Formats: sequence, structure tokens, C-alpha cells
Amino acid sequence: MSQTMTSQTEDFIPTRYSLLSRLQNRDDKDSWKDFFDTYWRLIYSIALRSGLTEDEAQDVVQETIICVAKDIDKFKRDRMFGSFKGWLRNLTRWRITDQLRKRKPRAAGKNVSPAEENTRLPETSEIPDPADDGLEKIWDEEWQTNLMDAALERVKRRVKEEHYQMFDLNVIRQWPANKVAKTLEVSVAQVYLAKYRILMLIKREVRLLEKQWDGSK
Repeated sequence: MSQTMTSQTEDFIPTRYSLLSRLQNRDDKDSWKDFFDTYWRLIYSIALRSGLTEDEAQDVVQETIICVAKDIDKFKRDRMFGSFKGWLRNLTRWRITDQLRKRKPRAAGKNVSPAEENTRLPETSEIPDPADDGLEKIWDEEWQTNLMDAALERVKRRVKEEHYQMFDLNVIRQWPANKVAKTLEVSVAQVYLAKYRILMLIKREVRLLEKQWDGSK
């Protein structure tokens, strides 16, 4: 990569310092918005994959974020909580369990039809333990997908619209470069350059997201 391109790339990457430290200030609305925008889809997806309804999954998102806000300082002080990734996974799992517990009083005394039984949602005991390999695998899949989506969205907001359009058609929609060039009336070289540049930005943004919780400056 040329020195000019490296310099331009760095301009897209915000100064790296711990989001975790910033979240300890509950009045830092920008940091909390950054956190919410980055992780709500992860929490929501895991809740849905655990068998919750959309409304229940939304409640899990809200309650998990509240728990993070309440205990973020405790997490920072006590590294026995483990990694942030594992801590957030456990908080999410516990809020999912809470939603399942809330169902029991509503279901008490009701007759359940065979159709309802076949479509019933899982009991608390059926949700995997946070240390279980099954949940760990699901969480890791959703975590990586969420990081990529968040990184792509951040990069999309920073690059020129025409550059992202080339990338979208060539990489996401998988159009051949010559078709993209002809459609957008640009050269094939421009398509490849936009692809390379945006892929590098996404890769760096993913690393940034992964390191937000390491406490480094």
C-alpha cells in the first residue's frame, strides 16, 4: 500500500482507546450509542435463536444493556469476570432465562393443545449453560457476524458513496468487475482499487472492534 493510501486509510480509523473506559461515564451518550449500535443485533439474534419471540428478544436487548450500564465499572475493576465477550454472553443468557421464567405464571392452569405443544418454546432448563460448547459455538458465530456487519456499516458511512457502490456490486452482490465498471462508467482498475481499499478498512475496523475492550489507548 502506498504511503498516500496508508495516510488516507488512517483518516478513516478513529483514535483507538478503550470504549470500556468511556462507558463508565453514564452521561457519555455518544459512547453508549456506539456500544448499542454495535452490539444490539448480537444480543437480539442470540435471543431469537434461543427460542424467544421478537418482543421478548427486544426485552432481552433492553435488559442486557441496562445490566451492562449498571455493572460496567464492576467489570472493569474485577478481571475475574473474564473477557467482555464472555461477560456479555452470560448477561444475555441470564436475561433470556428471565424471559422464560416470566412465561410460567402466564401458562399456569392453561390447557395446551397438541399444536401449541409442538410449537412450544423451550423451558429454562433447555437453554444451554454459558459454558456449554453449543452456546459457545452459536455465540461465536453471531459475534463474528455482528463484528463484520458493524465494521461494514462504519466503513460505509466513511467512504465515498460511489466507492462503496463499486464494492457493494463487486463483493457483496458478486458482479464481475467488468460488469460493475460498465454499469457505473468507471474503469476496471477503479473497481479493484475501491474493493481493495474498503476491504482493508473493514479488516482494520474489525480489529478495532475486537480491541475496544482490552483497555489499551
